[in-house]
Amino acid sequence: QVQLAESGGGLVQAGGSLRLSCAASGRTFSNYAVGWFRQAPGKEREFVAAIRWSGASTLYADSVKGRFTISRDNAKNTAYLQMNSLKPEDTALYYCAAKRPLATAQNIGPNYDYWGQGTQVTVSS
Repeated sequence: QVQLAESGGGLVQAGGSLRLSCAASGRTFSNYAVGWFRQAPGKEREFVAAIRWSGASTLYADSVKGRFTISRDNAKNTAYLQMNSLKPEDTALYYCAAKRPLATAQNIGPNYDYWGQGTQVTVSS
């Protein structure tokens, strides 16, 4: 089992920045890929970014490419999502998730094995 806990969400003005953290406990965190997903009210959950266990490979949704950066520190069992140039349309509940190192797509939610409870990000215009 891997337990995940997100933090760092909040209210920010458009153009501002936030850094989300995803703290992991339980099984060896470094064995897992990590993804960030988000869900806005009335919308389906969507992929935001993912990073492989080594941190050597990352993947981003087109909507956040160039603005968001995913990273991880396996020594601290923590992954991060740095969000810059935030827009009102980034408002959502943000979740981190962990995926076993299988050859499955990183941008598909059901491929992930463990999920956190989410942290709210609200961007005002």
